[in-house]
Amino acid sequence: MFGGKAKSSGRVFVKICGITNQADALAAIDAGADALGFNLVRRSKRYIDIDKAAGWIDKLPNEIRKVAVVADPNWEDACRVGQLRFIDALQLHGNESPEFCRRLAEARVRFAKAFPVRDPDSLRNIPDYFTDTIVLDSAGELDFGGSGQVFPWKFAARFIRARKDLFIILAGGLNVQNVAQAVELLRPQGVDVTTGVESCPGSKDHALVKEFVQAARSARSKV
Repeated sequence: MFGGKAKSSGRVFVKICGITNQADALAAIDAGADALGFNLVRRSKRYIDIDKAAGWIDKLPNEIRKVAVVADPNWEDACRVGQLRFIDALQLHGNESPEFCRRLAEARVRFAKAFPVRDPDSLRNIPDYFTDTIVLDSAGELDFGGSGQVFPWKFAARFIRARKDLFIILAGGLNVQNVAQAVELLRPQGVDVTTGVESCPGSKDHALVKEFVQAARSARSKV
């Protein structure tokens, strides 16, 4: 739901998540990122108050996807955040039901659904969540995309090959050293990074952000 523009670009879609400040956002954009993620889960180390950050997020370029990461939001909060003029989509990281997702789709709230990949059965018999954008992530308990742990990629390989109807974004422990290998082996449409480009939780290392984007894009050119 937020990957549409990238589908026709022919290059790997790159999202930098856990953005907490304007300087990091601008550095990610300068590095070539397609999307930025803002964590609205209060118990996360990268939580931001979306209302307080509205001023600088609203000034970011329109062509950059601005994604609000949430986990088990109530209906009112999901609709309110999803309909903010400076937010392009939600990224659902909780136990949101297919019915909840259907209602969001009917309300024209754009969203992606994240799935924790724990074992070979994690991606079997997934019901319809009414979105074409899926994020495959590690099964961290509290980090919501910032665990820094890699899940066994073999568990995702068959799913990615089989589901050509989906825009699949690979997350979970990606960094400058392994993102090229991940893209070459799995061929996801996109990649998502948080911890792998940080100097500390909530602060990005701008040099690593640039290296990550370059590594992801160079790998796609070899596929």
